[in-house]
Amino acid sequence: MPQSRTYTVNDIAAILGIGRASAYKLANSGAFKTIRIGNMIRISRKSFEDWLKAEGLDDERLKRGTYLT
Repeated sequence: MPQSRTYTVNDIAAILGIGRASAYKLANSGAFKTIRIGNMIRISRKSFEDWLKAEGLDDERLKRGTYLT
């Protein structure tokens, strides 16, 4: 199966190690591209990953849990 082009709010919460409420605030902040489908929010994978890089939140920092320092 091909990799999805979007993340869910739960996906970004898990990636960043934050709660769902914080993930929803982030998704609604305009920091990256989102798509609303009814009451669901989908986050552009490319836009989110570009945002991570711009914020300096690379894979190693995420793995170590130091993304918010």
